[in-house]
Amino acid sequence: MLKIISCNLNGIRSAERKGFFRWVKEQNPDILCVQETKAQLSTLDLTPFSLPDYHIFFSDAEKKGYSGVAVYSKLQPREVNRTLDFHYIDTEGRFIELVYPGLRVVSLYLPSGTSGQERQNIKMDLLDHFY
Repeated sequence: MLKIISCNLNGIRSAERKGFFRWVKEQNPDILCVQETKAQLSTLDLTPFSLPDYHIFFSDAEKKGYSGVAVYSKLQPREVNRTLDFHYIDTEGRFIELVYPGLRVVSLYLPSGTSGQERQNIKMDLLDHFY
């Protein structure tokens, strides 16, 4: 049986400084899904955020310091999808899916909808689209 862990980081840099990656090594999951990386991982030196024996896949927001999801996996996926064909998800780095034979793993960071009616409407539209 696979061990899968999912965590909201509230910033990958902050999580690293607070010992998150030491904790992950202790937990030794097969797959780790993280949300709210708040970084453009494609432009960072990934050394502080790397884990031995893991492949890293990420979906960054276009807006710097915002959203972002990633998956760390000991298993090489057959396919990686970063879009749902839904503007807010695709541009805000809120979705990544890894496809394995007989398994799909998704790291999804939903908008909260608490900042106002417009974002609440986006959240509800996303849920409708996702279902």
